[in-house]
Amino acid sequence: MMGHTFALPLLIAITSIAGLLSALLGDGVYDWVSWLGLGIPVAAVIHAFVRRT
Repeated sequence: MMGHTFALPLLIAITSIAGLLSALLGDGVYDWVSWLGLGIPVAAVIHAFVRRT
């Protein structure tokens, strides 16, 4: 039960870190990975906000 509670926030944290690192490390494909990695947390917040209202 405890692992299920923290699974999604952990996934969001890992994608954010991967996005930040890829933005710092290179260009080209790294830019797309950074946009994806940093866009997933924003999409999760928007999804949660829409569900709540």
